[in-house]
Amino acid sequence: SQVEDEVDHSIRKVYNGYNGTNPDAASRAIDYVQRQLRCCGIHNYSDWENTVWFKQTKNNSVPLSCCKAALSNCTGSLTRPMDLYSEGCEALVVKKLQEIMMYVIWAALAFAAIQLLGMLCACIVLCRRSRDPAYELLITGGTYA
Repeated sequence: SQVEDEVDHSIRKVYNGYNGTNPDAASRAIDYVQRQLRCCGIHNYSDWENTVWFKQTKNNSVPLSCCKAALSNCTGSLTRPMDLYSEGCEALVVKKLQEIMMYVIWAALAFAAIQLLGMLCACIVLCRRSRDPAYELLITGGTYA
């Protein structure tokens, strides 16, 4: 739930900073995420109505990155919602982050298992070494042999 709250806060800030120009980093990031994850808006495409960009453009449309990839004549108009991705990006971003976190957790567990195996091998070698008479000290009675 902490991840979801942080993603929600961050994504809202980025969406409010969207200005529609490609050189802008926030705009490029949003367009990229919407194209790659096939989503639109935070929860759905109607979230764009609450952004500064939507209010400034006054064209009753969402960014073209919300258009379904198969459509070539999509204008992003809210009058044709069937041309837009209906799923919001927040849920998909959280899902991707959770997948990545699982890979990180598995990698950390594998690394810990390798470390544990190495320590176990070192203990076995040290225990065998202490029982082997060939490794006894060469000092007898305070003199060197």
